Amino acid sequence: MAVNNPYAKYKTNSINTATPEELTLMLYNGALKFANQAMAALEAKDYIKFNQLIQRVQDIIREFQITLKPQYEISEQLDTLYDYIYRCLFRANLKKDKELLIEATDLIRSMRDTWKEAMKLAKQDQ
Repeated sequence: MAVNNPYAKYKTNSINTATPEELTLMLYNGALKFANQAMAALEAKDYIKFNQLIQRVQDIIREFQITLKPQYEISEQLDTLYDYIYRCLFRANLKKDKELLIEATDLIRSMRDTWKEAMKLAKQDQ
């Protein structure tokens, strides 16, 4: 018998009712959460957990890449940036390099903050 978890229900409902813009923000936040957890795992020398968390961040970055729409001019630049972040994460994982992880995390945070600002401006225009 399944246990009713109110948090799980809330989370599922939030995802199911979110706009595409909100889902994108959730993905950025998830990437940052996993990157921060990866940093903690690296500092604790838990390399298995570090690897798993880096891969989760990489999965989110790849999701952003595959959903880019080539008809928009900015897509090519975003693709290049996502590819750079992915490669930083790959090298950070391979070398267990804190600085590369920080660089990737900072870029993701900057993109998330820009996305939040764009959402805010779009709401003001409506």
